[in-house]
Amino acid sequence: MHPGNIFVSYEHPENPQYIGIDCGIVGSLNKDDKRYLAENFIAFFNRDYRKVAELHVDSGWVPRDTNIEDFEFAIRTVCEPIFEKPLAEISFGHVLLNLFNTARRFNMEVQPQLVLLQKTLLYVEGLGRQLYPQLDLWTTAKPFLETWLRDQVGIPAIIRSLKEKAPFWAEKLPELPELFYDSLQQHKALQQSVDRLFTQLDKQRNRHGRSRYLFGIGATLLLSGTILVAAKIAVWPAWVIAGGCVAWIAGWRYTRQ
Repeated sequence: MHPGNIFVSYEHPENPQYIGIDCGIVGSLNKDDKRYLAENFIAFFNRDYRKVAELHVDSGWVPRDTNIEDFEFAIRTVCEPIFEKPLAEISFGHVLLNLFNTARRFNMEVQPQLVLLQKTLLYVEGLGRQLYPQLDLWTTAKPFLETWLRDQVGIPAIIRSLKEKAPFWAEKLPELPELFYDSLQQHKALQQSVDRLFTQLDKQRNRHGRSRYLFGIGATLLLSGTILVAAKIAVWPAWVIAGGCVAWIAGWRYTRQ
């Protein structure tokens, strides 16, 4: 978009029509980008900067770990000074520059699909100042965006989407009972596998508990036998040490099962 490819039809002066020609470079937005962009603009016009910050995070335009409060304050600092001003007093170039600085601060990558839109904003500023410098952009643009957003995500959009996808669902509908049965079987098999795993873990935990108990008894008996030998008691040391060895061997066998 530039001044050389913009015309206005005056065939109906009471309702002039915009005419764009020579669309050599055309950008496009997917449905998600359109919705996020419209919601951002409406939140912006309502001065709901927290919503703007949250939408940027939800859309993935800034990292998930971004501090919402800090990001909200930065957006407010950039955008608040231009509100309620006519087009002649607004410099979109300065606004975009400040937004780019904010984007750099919060590790926000410039979205390639929005570059042409940002470029168009600069042309809109220049044309607007020539054609209607006192235009109240906030009052004029907000109703159009609200109407467009309703068309995109409102009841008519839902009905339109259902009509578009009706042939697909009509084709898949006969397969749903079989898919549902397969899903139940897979869930049952998964549950059985989980139950077996928990049973094995419980047995292993019990074996390890017994082995630790036997190792403890064995260590106690061996230590006691050593003390008896050191005290030169001739009757019990051999039996005590033998019992300790037996306990250790039994504990070792439990760990090997």
